[in-house]
Amino acid sequence: MAESNFIDYVKILCRSGKGGAGSRHFYRAKYIPKGGPDGGDGGRGGHIILRGNKNMWTLLPLKYQRHVFAGNGQSGSGNRSFGKDGEDKIIEVPCGTVVFDAETGDFLCEVTEDGEEIKLLRGGRGGLGNWHFKSATNQTPRYAQPGEPAIEKSVILELKLLADVGLVGFPNAGKSTLLSSISAARPKIADYPFTTMEPQLGIVSYRDNRSFVMADIPGIIEGASEGKGLGLRFLRHIERNAVLLFMIPADANDIRKEYDILLNELTRFNPELADKRRVLAISKCDMLDDELMAEIESELPEDLPHVFISSVSGLGITRLKDMLWEAITDEANRIEPATITHRRLDGHHRVREEDEFIFENTPQETDDDMTPGEDWDEEWDDEWEDYDGPGDDR
Repeated sequence: MAESNFIDYVKILCRSGKGGAGSRHFYRAKYIPKGGPDGGDGGRGGHIILRGNKNMWTLLPLKYQRHVFAGNGQSGSGNRSFGKDGEDKIIEVPCGTVVFDAETGDFLCEVTEDGEEIKLLRGGRGGLGNWHFKSATNQTPRYAQPGEPAIEKSVILELKLLADVGLVGFPNAGKSTLLSSISAARPKIADYPFTTMEPQLGIVSYRDNRSFVMADIPGIIEGASEGKGLGLRFLRHIERNAVLLFMIPADANDIRKEYDILLNELTRFNPELADKRRVLAISKCDMLDDELMAEIESELPEDLPHVFISSVSGLGITRLKDMLWEAITDEANRIEPATITHRRLDGHHRVREEDEFIFENTPQETDDDMTPGEDWDEEWDDEWEDYDGPGDDR
């Protein structure tokens, strides 16, 4: 994975901009020796914003940009001049990106649509200038509010590929061969386990110029949900698939047992995967006759649609497409909105080399125009609504 451009898990440090300080200026002009307070407000700090981009398929750019800092708001000045707002920092991510708190592992937000924008960290509010505090009993306020501090948080971005069909199976079950035979994808194919080292996407053509997207993930082994093999790292990519295609070769010792093992690993990873539509494909059937197929069929689960296929000879491929299309277009799979309960990032679901990444010390800039010791005015604070976390558009 070190030489691959497919990056689906990355840890970055984000910091919103701090608000600019309010000004303590007093108006002075010829023949107007006591013009009164006219200090302007400080500018708002920049936000950290996530934006979905359908043309992206990897988190590789963030692998080399670990620090994402928004601009600070400028301080206010005389004549009630407001400070300039800090520059927002927009992070473009592939559709299907999920964000977790790197410290606690809690789910924060997700980006699923092209152009969708989510405010991850809000910039600090600018401080009020001294002209806000003048009154009949305090005509020369010599104080102003400082800007709100920035918010700093380390987050983990996890990409979950968006596809209609997800291929599930043990190593060397024929998943990559099937994907290469029914789509233009060209995954690496070899006769040793774990040939597929990263997820592959392919667009499968269907009747009447219709098509659907199929995702191939590295093979799963028993114990993958506990961290064994490579499947654990990529199981996240089938959480968004509408249909799961289980593939088990015809020469397996016990097809029913292998299917139960695969299903158990998925449900232990995320219990909601058990509710997805499933189709079973018995691969490598080009050497089987009708008698052997009937014998194998008698041992398969009765409530699970199945088909015998051969990616080499084309046996059963047309019927497989029909079954997948029927499952994809089933009304039960088209309920809106389709929500996913994302599992919390615990020790089994983390990537150690990313979690152990240490950020460089990046001290924040100081603002000499801030007024130490001044707090936000309660009346001003009441005018602002509480921030609801990532996704708040205010």
